[in-house]
Amino acid sequence: MSLDVSLRHRFEGFALDAEFSAPDGITALFGRSGAGKTTVVDAIAGLLQPDEGKVSADETVLLDTGRGIALPAHRRRIGYVFQEGRLFPHLTVRQNLAFGRWFAPRGAGGEDMDHIVEILGLGHLLDRRPGRLSGGEKQRVAIGRAFLSAPRILLMDEPLASLDQPRKAEILPYLQRLRTETRIPILYVSHSVAEIVHLATTVVAMSRGRVARAGPAAEVLSDPEAVPIIGIDEAGALLPATILGHDASTGLTALSVSGGQLQLPHIDAAVGTVLSLRIHAEDVIIATEKPTGLSALNILPATVSAIHEGEGPGAAVGLRSGTDRLLARVTRSSVRALGLAPGKPCYAIVNSTAVARSDIGGLEAGEG
Repeated sequence: MSLDVSLRHRFEGFALDAEFSAPDGITALFGRSGAGKTTVVDAIAGLLQPDEGKVSADETVLLDTGRGIALPAHRRRIGYVFQEGRLFPHLTVRQNLAFGRWFAPRGAGGEDMDHIVEILGLGHLLDRRPGRLSGGEKQRVAIGRAFLSAPRILLMDEPLASLDQPRKAEILPYLQRLRTETRIPILYVSHSVAEIVHLATTVVAMSRGRVARAGPAAEVLSDPEAVPIIGIDEAGALLPATILGHDASTGLTALSVSGGQLQLPHIDAAVGTVLSLRIHAEDVIIATEKPTGLSALNILPATVSAIHEGEGPGAAVGLRSGTDRLLARVTRSSVRALGLAPGKPCYAIVNSTAVARSDIGGLEAGEG
């Protein structure tokens, strides 16, 4: 199933003009405060009637202003997860989940309750009431309840924003499993690049009411032109990697990426495990000749693909290494001194210790 969105709406001092598609998996609607993310999700959910627009889930048209179609919110079959769980305090976890199932249309199918309980790790919590749950546990119940209503689409409006870092780390692996094991398009609103790196298969980056970039997460996050939206401190690339082995004598794990191999501090996962690595732009150094006599272990052959120069002294350089994309943060002076231009061969040097546990996606709960 896919979600197709085309919306235009005007408020005083703000105009929304956004068009994108959200396929199966998690599509991150990303942007800074005021970019228009909430307006988009409210229009999809039926909480806002846009001036013009069309929203469809496969063959089902939820909104088409040109044809006079605007299904009321309760008929759109959209699950909505807010920043707070909004659970019924007098009901147990089991009863809160059953409430979601009660809202599922007859014959709509949807996810099996036992399956959702297993994916979200709720089995030992079923007889508790919300007052005895942590913030992360409450959000997992809220997500499960939304799934059990058999929605066409699931909207998550910054569902981790109210949680501290340990609770966020706790819940991310469960969201990854939902992405992998269910086939409901999830539109995930966030301004956290770290969350997007772990969860998103598709990224829609918004700026001032418009879609600035949209596409597979690895492409958007490593696009030099997207750096002004993402922010230079958060900019970086997302690489798929497979664990090749562990060296107990050095404490390093060897990983295969399309451009070669990387050595990182020990990752507690089995050989063959496929992970995603977030490589920050500031942790990549560019060399025009293969360096020697360095302590750096990770040197990947690459080609310059694009350069975006900012208003200040910095520049973002996009690189291709094998089929992967990398991003490097350098100065404009370095661009000129090295003669960097699209198509120029070079080497990307990646700091082994710069990839933190929080930069590694794909680990199950309890690993790492």
